[in-house]
Amino acid sequence: MKTIKEILAEKTKPIATLGPGNTVQDAIDLMMARDIGAVLIVDGTKLIGIFTERDCLHKVTAPGLNPREVPVQQVMTAKVRFVAPDLEVSQGLALMTERFFRHLPVLDEQQNLIGIVSIGDLVKAKISEQDFIIEQMERYIAT
Repeated sequence: MKTIKEILAEKTKPIATLGPGNTVQDAIDLMMARDIGAVLIVDGTKLIGIFTERDCLHKVTAPGLNPREVPVQQVMTAKVRFVAPDLEVSQGLALMTERFFRHLPVLDEQQNLIGIVSIGDLVKAKISEQDFIIEQMERYIAT
């Protein structure tokens, strides 16, 4: 079974991070420039939150806040669920499905940020794994 660490090894884009004092507009600009749905909020090297498209919609747009004025720390999700790099893809998918997450930060044993995976990353890996198994079974049956 593939692990989160293996998924991270295949990713080529740098981790999208901002500081807590950056504005929501900064986060929106970064997400649009990178075509991503979440930005990790860090204080130095410590993960302190995540700002997602949902946060933008529910905590900024709906209440009519000005994204150019609101610090991202004010509207980010502060209680961030994260995973270890040795977690299997299936376990990550189960967690994301159960908790309705679309993004999971990945921290090492020392709580250092080493990456982020999206539901798309994990689904792609799972489909690839299943395709390989099906192909092997078809070859076995054909012989």
